[in-house]
Amino acid sequence: MMLIDTHCHVISQDLARYPRAPIGGKQSEWADSRPVTAEEMAARMDETGIRQAVLVQATTAYGYDNSYVLDSTRQRPDRFVAVGTFDPLRPDAASALESAIRDDGLAGVRLFTSGSTVPVQGEWFAAPETFAFWEKAGELDVPVCLQMRLGPATKQLEEVLERFPGVRVLLDHIGYPDIAPSPAAAGHDVAELARHPGLYLKLTHRNLERLRDVGKEAAGFIEPVLEAFGAGRITWGSNLPAAEQSLPELLRLAEEVLAEVREADREEIFAGTARRLYPGLTAG
Repeated sequence: MMLIDTHCHVISQDLARYPRAPIGGKQSEWADSRPVTAEEMAARMDETGIRQAVLVQATTAYGYDNSYVLDSTRQRPDRFVAVGTFDPLRPDAASALESAIRDDGLAGVRLFTSGSTVPVQGEWFAAPETFAFWEKAGELDVPVCLQMRLGPATKQLEEVLERFPGVRVLLDHIGYPDIAPSPAAAGHDVAELARHPGLYLKLTHRNLERLRDVGKEAAGFIEPVLEAFGAGRITWGSNLPAAEQSLPELLRLAEEVLAEVREADREEIFAGTARRLYPGLTAG
């Protein structure tokens, strides 16, 4: 089965060429304690049997400077495509996005509205000042990864999806749904969002660990979400090295949690969806 990792981060050891500029001025702990270069990522992929990967900008290391993920993909276009962090509030957002995609070579962009170094969920991604960005993203058919938490900003997410139905939004870590108290309730809430055809889900260890921990109850989350979205709108990402486990362990976790999912659907989750979201991957 073809394997593509849609969510991994790379960090250079060359601080002079790629200086750290974390968003909000605060670097995440993992970026400092266990960084992985692009060369090391390729080696770990080889060991794990993963053919290609999406290098998602390490926002908590480089902020909006996407130089390293872009340089890494230029050096290994057979293995990588790049998703860079973007500021949709900048006055020239539409033209800057077009340049980032057509000239720089980004395969997608990421809006970092919440995370380990941004504890308060931002709602700015749905502000009127971002509308030009969203319109251009739809025009260019560029997937937008959205790092956010469901609940605090679900309303804003749905406002964007309704106003810009032609935009494909890939929800990082499925928006961190609260699976542990009730997998079925969490699954129902996520499944409700499937009515927006432009919304895609990125399944990572942030969700998979919770699903593993609840055992058989995981089906209460997986089944309604899979039925509502279809495997063609769900993709897997390891989140290495933000995740502490090794890449083989992260892949094994996903395979174990999805063991009861039919093979055709697993093929979509582990590769098919990624190749449609990022056509550059099909060349490898």
